[in-house]
Amino acid sequence: MSIFELLEEYIKTGRIKIDKSKHPQLTTIHDPCNYGRKSLAAFGDHHCDRSRWITAQCCENIVEMCDSALNNLCCGAGGGAWAMPYDQERLAYGKMKADQIKKSGAEMVMAPCHNCRDQIMKGLAKEFDMGNYKETIYIWELVAESLDFEPWSKEEIEKAHAERDAQFERDGVELDEEQW
Repeated sequence: MSIFELLEEYIKTGRIKIDKSKHPQLTTIHDPCNYGRKSLAAFGDHHCDRSRWITAQCCENIVEMCDSALNNLCCGAGGGAWAMPYDQERLAYGKMKADQIKKSGAEMVMAPCHNCRDQIMKGLAKEFDMGNYKETIYIWELVAESLDFEPWSKEEIEKAHAERDAQFERDGVELDEEQW
């Protein structure tokens, strides 16, 4: 199960509650090559739609960078480029992504991949004018920051425990009583 499927399940079933008012800023979504095109080719499914649905649950204002998630530009950090000593090449390739972010007008970019996040936040933002851009956030980080911590009722707690137990059974997770 991918993080996208897990977060979608948790939100849809009410296992976690989200408050999208915590993210009023204009947000755009970067689609990493591995989670989009490569997953589609290798597994017959991409995570772009789930990524957008989750982001829409967490953010009040979303703008697309392009006409189709599968056409979203590569950030330039993939294939090990972020970790390699090819800064000039990586940044030159990433310039198109920086321009795409600037054109979107977004303050926040949701990028679920660590290489993409680092390239956008630590590479492109330092090298290029990206307009209103202020931060890049992982999808799990976005969900965590959007959590609604209102106390749950006894019924909600029991329901969450039952869903947890069902998930553990489904996924073959066995925990010792001491771990609870």
